[in-house]
Amino acid sequence: MADQKRVLILRLAGPLQSWGDQSRFNRRETRPEPTKSGVLGLLAAAQGRRREDAPGELLDLALGVRVDQAGTLLRDYHTVSDYRGRPLPQAAVNAKGVQKPTSPVKYTHVTQRYYLQDAVFVVGVAGTADLVDSLAAALRRPAFPLALGRRSCPPTHPIVLGLHTGTLNDALRDQDWQAGLAARREFQRRHGRPPHIDLPVTIETPDGDDVVHDVPLSFSLRDRAFTSRRVAHSWVSAPTGFSDPDEPTGAGHDPFALLGW
Repeated sequence: MADQKRVLILRLAGPLQSWGDQSRFNRRETRPEPTKSGVLGLLAAAQGRRREDAPGELLDLALGVRVDQAGTLLRDYHTVSDYRGRPLPQAAVNAKGVQKPTSPVKYTHVTQRYYLQDAVFVVGVAGTADLVDSLAAALRRPAFPLALGRRSCPPTHPIVLGLHTGTLNDALRDQDWQAGLAARREFQRRHGRPPHIDLPVTIETPDGDDVVHDVPLSFSLRDRAFTSRRVAHSWVSAPTGFSDPDEPTGAGHDPFALLGW
């Protein structure tokens, strides 16, 4: 049926990711997990939409994020100057749309960019079967190069993990743990080979107890606009994917396992 719901499951992994929301100009921060605006931007690029195109039916998608490997925060500090030795313009523009000169005159800007290093996320995108299937096809043969939040952050693995016919929570619970090899080896050294691991998830839901302001109404650089959505934070017990997991001990949930204690 055309109105049947389906979940597209993605693996977002790379040396660097950056999921900004409201930060601009000389300081660009990142959220600790993918934003809806960033994921919809990735999907729009795969479809061949341009920045001036409206998000359209992409806004009807619900988003779920599972943190398989949180990564670490990187601050990139650098300076910007005009190679011709000219004064730098400011962000503001005049009535003709031309950037105004800095006042007092500046020849160098200090900028800071923040990234997540070596992070891995499993993302579920839920919508109608027709839309979700078309997005899966587009991601396998994208119209534009795909990036993890910022153009300088390409993915290092195929993004599409598969399709799921259950709920967002079920899709994120059933997918095998996707952490990198080094993280899996360290986890195995400390905790053995358990069949499941507890991972944090954020699910978009109308009755969520938290609000995030990251739904893009426009991707245009001249007219960017966002609105809010409600989300719920919880945990899922996901399969570790070890080929020969240890037998469960019945010890129950260990809240310090992910901290390596």
